[in-house]
Amino acid sequence: MTTAIAALPRKRVSLPRVLKSEWIKFWSVRSTLITLGIAVLLLIGFGLLASSLYGDGSDPGGPPGNEPTDPISASFTGTNFAVLAFGALGVLFTAGEYSTGMIRSSMAAVPKRLPVLWAKAAVFAAVVFVVALAASAVVFTVGQSLIDGGASWSDPGVARAVVGTAGLLTGSGLLGVGLGALMRSTPGAITTLFGVMFLLAMVAALLVPESWSDVVQYLPSEAGDAFTAVTQQEDALSPLAGLTVFSGYIAATLGAAAWRIKRSDV
Repeated sequence: MTTAIAALPRKRVSLPRVLKSEWIKFWSVRSTLITLGIAVLLLIGFGLLASSLYGDGSDPGGPPGNEPTDPISASFTGTNFAVLAFGALGVLFTAGEYSTGMIRSSMAAVPKRLPVLWAKAAVFAAVVFVVALAASAVVFTVGQSLIDGGASWSDPGVARAVVGTAGLLTGSGLLGVGLGALMRSTPGAITTLFGVMFLLAMVAALLVPESWSDVVQYLPSEAGDAFTAVTQQEDALSPLAGLTVFSGYIAATLGAAAWRIKRSDV
């Protein structure tokens, strides 16, 4: 038996094979479909609810103090809820393997280690962007049909807002992927992601002196809003600058995760 096993050909580790492995692992976990479904439901459900309220003129349709100022914003009211759901999925995709101990098998199969992280990020980004783009297109199209005089796809900035929303949701999930691999704790990574994407801007707005108020626009949540908004705000970054800053946070988080994976034991 030992001789027969030794005679089996060993396949060289390559990125396509690692990608295939991560693809299988991504879809083999029940929580993947559940979390994807919840994220889509939050994005579309809250968006259509806000659009219906905005459409009849009785209520702008958003949370108190954060009501949408235009029809397009109304349709994307559920974005913040979906950000947390997609981010949690990203955390589970990486930190989940550490909590179960399965990461040891992954790293043993791929001794260089880093291809595992890059493959996870690539698989996650591909799946989530497609799902988020489809959901964003649906909630915009249906949501605007519920609003009297709603926007159309041909209006300036609309396509960027739809694609940008999908990018924001994908990027938030990639932040979760990086934080999960960096912290190796599901509760800790999700809490950190929530703080970075939601609480940090509110705390900064309260504590940062007025002379430093420009710093707030460089926070992840504000940078994300900059490239998803249809109209640019006076105190916000340009869409391109916002995308660049937000991408920088993703790169830094994944880079820190790569450093820890390379330097420390699993």
